[in-house]
Amino acid sequence: MGLIAQPLLALGARRGTAGVCWARRLAPTLGDFFFVALLVWLFAAGAFGWLSLLGDGDTGWHIRTGEYVLDNGRVPTGDPFSFTKSGQTWFAWEWLADVLFAWLFRLAGFKGVVLTAGVVICAAAFVVFRAMLWHGANPLAAMLVCLLGVGASSVHYLARPHFFTLLLMAVSVWLLARDRRAPTRWVWALIPATAVWTNLHGGFVALIATIGLLIAGSIAEAFLLSQERGARLGAARRYAVLGTGCAAASLLNPFGYHLHVHLVSYLKSDWIRNSIQEFQSPSFRQENMLQFEVLLVAGLLLAASALRRRQVVEALWVIFWTHAALGSVRHVPVYVVVAAPLIAAELTRWWEWAAAGRSPRSVLNILRALGEDSAAGFRRVTVWAAAPVLVLAAINEPVKWPKNFPEETFPVKVVERHREALARARVFTSDQWADYLIFRSYPQQRVFFDGRSDFYGPEIGQQYMRMAGGHYEWEQLIERYGFDYVLSPVDWALGSLLKRDSRWRIVEDDGKAILFERVKARTGPAKGEPQKTASKGLMKTTEAAESTGGDHRG
Repeated sequence: MGLIAQPLLALGARRGTAGVCWARRLAPTLGDFFFVALLVWLFAAGAFGWLSLLGDGDTGWHIRTGEYVLDNGRVPTGDPFSFTKSGQTWFAWEWLADVLFAWLFRLAGFKGVVLTAGVVICAAAFVVFRAMLWHGANPLAAMLVCLLGVGASSVHYLARPHFFTLLLMAVSVWLLARDRRAPTRWVWALIPATAVWTNLHGGFVALIATIGLLIAGSIAEAFLLSQERGARLGAARRYAVLGTGCAAASLLNPFGYHLHVHLVSYLKSDWIRNSIQEFQSPSFRQENMLQFEVLLVAGLLLAASALRRRQVVEALWVIFWTHAALGSVRHVPVYVVVAAPLIAAELTRWWEWAAAGRSPRSVLNILRALGEDSAAGFRRVTVWAAAPVLVLAAINEPVKWPKNFPEETFPVKVVERHREALARARVFTSDQWADYLIFRSYPQQRVFFDGRSDFYGPEIGQQYMRMAGGHYEWEQLIERYGFDYVLSPVDWALGSLLKRDSRWRIVEDDGKAILFERVKARTGPAKGEPQKTASKGLMKTTEAAESTGGDHRG
């Protein structure tokens, strides 16, 4: 009996242990709760909810571009959307993201687009948080820095292809940091990832720049740390091979090296930097930019500490992306991805220094111990993190999924009421609203100027701003392009001028948008109507006309 019972008891014990192990794996973790909390805070229960992700009209032409690829089986190489440069060479380099957008839109409407965007954005934030813990940050310090980073990055939380760069950059920088500590073959996965990334969004250049800084920093460390010179130079050679592989992989796109030439000219364009809002320096009067300012100061202090420890790579990363973010607000989220894990780790070191020598019952030590005790729970993620996402994907009510672009930002009702007339006419409107016209009425609708500012270039871009601002030659430009309608934001100087021009009449004014229609030519003034002379340059341009609205590339 004993000989039989003992194996059975041992088997039962093993099964019991396995059951406990599986129960532990399936139990929700703090990491699960943190990811879900981000999703709820930012989108599910945020002030503007999922609709906030549609705050940029570029989403519209991304969807239509993706539909073009799905319907024609090829990437467009000529412009399909404008009458100003119809058929001319256009680099639709985010074509793969566009295809995904179009597929999601056809599958589930805007719900599919915004849910995917929200999940990817939250996944990127969670990867940054996990990287903080890997760097040795106390979870409480990591949560503080992560929430500041999310707030700072929210300036660019939109359903556009750049959200893929946020996630891919977060994973890539963490993988590079892990490889620096202990070389792993996983780092070579960045080469095929770059090939995919290049066709999703132009942000792949951020990875190549970061690897270049890694090479330069490794060489500098080789000379500063004589005892580790051989290892550091070996690392530099390793990353040189990696960077070369990633650069070569980026050529696997429909446009080859011509895409890289176009990107360089795009990023160097003075007109782009001076005219497009998100290529301009951040304004620290907004709440999210104040959060960025806190991280900016912390990052500079971190860079100084890193240099004292001869950690040149980390210092170069922070300094380079600080410079990039101060020059262009669109680089703020990339700065957060790169610098936040290092800032959280440095904050933890400062915390430990301040807590050293104090009583274990002091507030600093109690909080430090509390954070350390919770670290294991934050490091694990289970299927429960995906459960709320699956639930959201499966339900429609009571969630307020967007049915259209936000009416607070776009002339949704005006366009709907006059859609047929506008679709077969030449319409002058803002770049953002032109994006919406493309979404609403393509292929019937053709526009003058939309969010693809890199495609139109400075000549048409400056003409656009001169007309919108009522600058000199606005009348000649209106006549040259033969516009039938002007859909003007109420704060445009052009709208004020057209109200006083007998050649145009107001069709509708809803307090946000004014729709003007050209009046048919007459041989002279109507009876009892005084002869009017055209006004030219009477109104100063508004800020909205001085710089165009969105990024206009991803």
